[in-house]
Amino acid sequence: MNNKQKLLEGPPGRSLLLFALPIIFGNLFQQFYNMADSVIVGYFVGEDALAAVGASYAFTNVFIMVAIGGGIGASVLTSQYLGAGKNSEMKTSVYTFLITFALFSTLLACFGFLFNPFVLSILNTPENIYNDAVLYLQIYFIGLPFMFMYNVLAANFNALGKSGIPLGLLLFSSLLNILLDILMVIFFRMGVSGVAIATVIAQGISAAISFIILMMQLGDYPAQDKPRLYSPAMLIKGTKIAIPSIVQQSIVSIGMLLTQSSVNQFGSSALAGYSAGMRLESIGIVPMIGTGNAVSTFTAQNLGARQTKRILQGYHASYGIIIGFSLILFLLCQLFYQPMLSAFVKIDVSPVAYQTGVAYLRFIGCFFCVIGFKAITDGVLRGSGDVLVYMIANLINLTIRVSVAKICSPIYGIQVIWYAVPMGWLANFILSFCWYRTGHWKRKALVQRNPDAAKQPVKALRQ
Repeated sequence: MNNKQKLLEGPPGRSLLLFALPIIFGNLFQQFYNMADSVIVGYFVGEDALAAVGASYAFTNVFIMVAIGGGIGASVLTSQYLGAGKNSEMKTSVYTFLITFALFSTLLACFGFLFNPFVLSILNTPENIYNDAVLYLQIYFIGLPFMFMYNVLAANFNALGKSGIPLGLLLFSSLLNILLDILMVIFFRMGVSGVAIATVIAQGISAAISFIILMMQLGDYPAQDKPRLYSPAMLIKGTKIAIPSIVQQSIVSIGMLLTQSSVNQFGSSALAGYSAGMRLESIGIVPMIGTGNAVSTFTAQNLGARQTKRILQGYHASYGIIIGFSLILFLLCQLFYQPMLSAFVKIDVSPVAYQTGVAYLRFIGCFFCVIGFKAITDGVLRGSGDVLVYMIANLINLTIRVSVAKICSPIYGIQVIWYAVPMGWLANFILSFCWYRTGHWKRKALVQRNPDAAKQPVKALRQ
């Protein structure tokens, strides 16, 4: 059975799980891709280097989430065209957003390169790590367009139902990044700058290979008419979904960035521990976000095919997937926190950092199901293009996280910063779920189904 048919036919829960797993594993490799920098500099350079990369991570992760959110949002249009059997428009959508994000990411790279010292300053980055953090970010932003293009390309593979391709590419890229990290830091002793250079090289190679494979894959979808290279109308339509999707994907990272100044007041050791816990949290939420992204593509394709009942079945089944992942993550955080945190900080060398990381990880491990429920509900709204309330809910999530951290942490201590996280997730889920229950999203299909879609040759849909 081909990839498109897997999402439009068969048991919805099984279809979702099989489609979501490559997305989840791919996103995990992307986290390992970034986490390798922290592990290697923490062990082979020192606590200050770990804190510098950690301070940079909150900033860079905002851009990563913008890329992922933009790609997912734009790919909703691609998925709906595919589900409706409109291959010409589907290809035009792919081309339009690849060109748009290439230009957009170049502008963001210039902004990040020029203004990262100012951002680090207003975040009260400790003086002993400030210069290393600036250096890391300046190198990182040189390669930002590569990272952006890879994530947009990966979103397009997922929109086509080919979630296994980004997984293979990320596996290759992650291993390459780790090898280059080791080479730059251990053998060339380049420290923080070495891990940044390794990341840029690995991302550039991955983006180039991804682009070539996507162009080859699009050849398997015969177009009814010659696709256009660029469509301003599609850009406007897709941007209406992409912007709320960027907001949703970026909430966690923006929250980390805006609350980092609250963490910084407790010193570089606490920041190192928080950074380690934050990296592990980023891994923990991957199955939740990945399942939500799978629900988004599932919803978009089935709405394009006018299979609303199947969307409801898939959404209900996704709760079981989230609960299963949550139980596994809870046990890992409560039973194996020591070996996980020891990968970042040495207990005997950095006791404050270690204890901070333990407190953060064990607490947040109890609440991964909440962000999972939020993610799958947001996925239905995003996949249908019904994004206004969904965006508002995510902004309320961000407001709760930042305001509680800013107001309460100077009074009650650093732990308040992570107490605010599940509060924001829960408020987001409740608002999104209440809007989902209205059924407004069922009437938000962006494209009309092609009546000849069922007559397309099998070659057009083959894996």
